[in-house]
Amino acid sequence: MSTEHPMTWREYLSSDTITSSRQATAQRVYWGVMGFFSNPLAVFGLAIVLVLSVMAIFAPWVATHNPLVQNLSGALQPPSAQNWFGTDEYGRDIYSRIVYGSRISLYIVVLVSVIVAPIGLMIGMAAGYFGGWTDRVLMRITDIFLSFPSLILALAFAAALGPGIENAVTAIALTAWPPIARLARAETLTTRAADYIAAAKVSGASSLRILLRHVLPICIPSVVVRTTLNMSGIMLTAAGLGFLGLGAQPPSPEWGAMTSAGRRFMIDSWWVVTMPGMAILLVALAFNLFGDGLRDMLDPRQSK
Repeated sequence: MSTEHPMTWREYLSSDTITSSRQATAQRVYWGVMGFFSNPLAVFGLAIVLVLSVMAIFAPWVATHNPLVQNLSGALQPPSAQNWFGTDEYGRDIYSRIVYGSRISLYIVVLVSVIVAPIGLMIGMAAGYFGGWTDRVLMRITDIFLSFPSLILALAFAAALGPGIENAVTAIALTAWPPIARLARAETLTTRAADYIAAAKVSGASSLRILLRHVLPICIPSVVVRTTLNMSGIMLTAAGLGFLGLGAQPPSPEWGAMTSAGRRFMIDSWWVVTMPGMAILLVALAFNLFGDGLRDMLDPRQSK
């Protein structure tokens, strides 16, 4: 009678003997997650992103006041037990406005990322796989967009489209896809010379099938990491548009617009501009730290 005991999950995920491709994949994911959580800065970034998401989802319960109700008799009050972050020039609670503003910031970041990731991925894969005039045309268009600072280009598009959140999303999306396209092209150029791509061509697989079945899975991890790192830039650009009056319009509690309105009172009432400014700084830093940790997790070449 065999005395072998069934392998535990810990043994399955850490064993040096690999018995199946499923076990190899599980071990790669396991050690990647363990490496991510051993990086305190990445964990800090993830925690801030999760807090932002919770604030956005449960804003009516997290906020202590209605963010739009004015109380002129309580205008420009410093932080206190009644108003944790103080009040603005109209007596509105700044903490509650920051909580509701997280919805706007997260909405813009997620929507832009969902738009630009597939666009950049498709353009980069097509340029890298087909090469020739397709590559030259698509990359020259990409170079034109990259030749302008993203904020300046977003300002131009937002000024042409007009103020508003939807137009701000469109303007930012038009400037955020080129880096992703460049990255996807580089990954595709490396992949298309592989032997299994040549074998797929010989077996009669169409270009679309090769791109979707063989090239796309290779590009996705790098694109996910790049998109995560782009989120901080997207949020800063959205805040810049709001600061200049081209993003969310008053009385919406958008962080950039709050900073713009508070700069008139920053000498005597520092909290009016400092609190939304600190929210922008903290969340942008969190996205960068989270993206760095995600890069180390998904790309073993980055690990030390």
